[in-house]
Amino acid sequence: MSDMAVTREMFDQVMVPNYAPAQVIPVRGKGARVWDQQGREFIDFAGGIAVNCLGHCHPALVSALKEQGEKLWHLSNVMTNEPALRLAKKLVDATFAEKVYFCNSGAEANEAALKLARRYAIDTHGPEKTQIIAFTQGFHGRTFFTVTVGGQAAYSDGFGPKPADIDHVPYNDLDALKAVISDRTCAVVMEPLQGEGGIISPEPAFVKAVRELCDQHNALLVFDEVQTGVGRTGALYAYMDLGVTPDILTSAKALGGGFPIGAMLTTSKIAAAFKVGTHGSTYGGNPLACAVAEAAFDTVNTDAVLHGVREREAWYREGLEAINAKYGCFKEVRGKGLLLGCVMSEQFQGRARDFLLAAMEEQLMVLIAGANVVRFAPSLVITKDEVAEGLARFERAVAKVVNG
Repeated sequence: MSDMAVTREMFDQVMVPNYAPAQVIPVRGKGARVWDQQGREFIDFAGGIAVNCLGHCHPALVSALKEQGEKLWHLSNVMTNEPALRLAKKLVDATFAEKVYFCNSGAEANEAALKLARRYAIDTHGPEKTQIIAFTQGFHGRTFFTVTVGGQAAYSDGFGPKPADIDHVPYNDLDALKAVISDRTCAVVMEPLQGEGGIISPEPAFVKAVRELCDQHNALLVFDEVQTGVGRTGALYAYMDLGVTPDILTSAKALGGGFPIGAMLTTSKIAAAFKVGTHGSTYGGNPLACAVAEAAFDTVNTDAVLHGVREREAWYREGLEAINAKYGCFKEVRGKGLLLGCVMSEQFQGRARDFLLAAMEEQLMVLIAGANVVRFAPSLVITKDEVAEGLARFERAVAKVVNG
């Protein structure tokens, strides 16, 4: 390791300016705590945006990484490998899916899902069946295809002509969907709980109706579970609590517990459209990522952890209610499991970021989901003490914002 002095100023010198990171540079983490260069301790309610599902440096993940790191890192898809096959088998056994495709991120998993849906529709029904329907305020990644399917034009504008035949309707608005869907529709793409769009839960009747409409029009239902998957809502995948099964499901974020990996899950029938040579990923399914993801998956996919998520949700809701009783800054707490959003009351419209910055000053890491929602996506195994300490810091931050 070099003894180069690393500062926040260096970011502005050497990094492309598409991020504006905090002044704090974390150097180490354990559980739901993180320490910066100066040794200050932060409580982590952000979880790397719903990625660090087992906190920082969980022993099961550290040991899987070290063990596989001494064996085999990369092969290319000219050969398969044991960790990839084990992980795929576990995903298939635990879900509706029969086939798995591995890649490196949620965007890549969604890119694969969209390409597969189009390919399948064209192969099965003909060249005119290409329409993709998604939802406003949805988020599906930053490739040009996924960002266009995402329902926030601000993210896809300004890059020239967009991929065509993509329509957006409001989330939870069945009539709007009915007006747009037809036999030309190849897929409806949705998050089973909108994350970036503001932590919006789907109405159960809406989800069921979407499934029925897809069946009527021979369209595939694609669930983007990049943020909701692998225990985040208290089920292994959110679809399991909704009584609706998608045709294609995407997973990433928590799947690797912090190591980059993505997966697209589907049925054998649909998967057949991706015959040899139709799609690929150099690093997808590499042994190092799959070994770590297998350890994360095994750890999360237990009754203890999944039930623990619901228990922790109650700790948060109780604590946030107590804070709000004093300060009245939130209209409601939305979401499910450990994907929660505090929605600003009228008085604090558009000021979620102020709460985030005040929390950072109190050494608490939180997120926002749009200008009006403070978002929490902590470790699924965060301790009661860590939640209590974090909420105490959050209360101090809230007090600062409210009292100006």
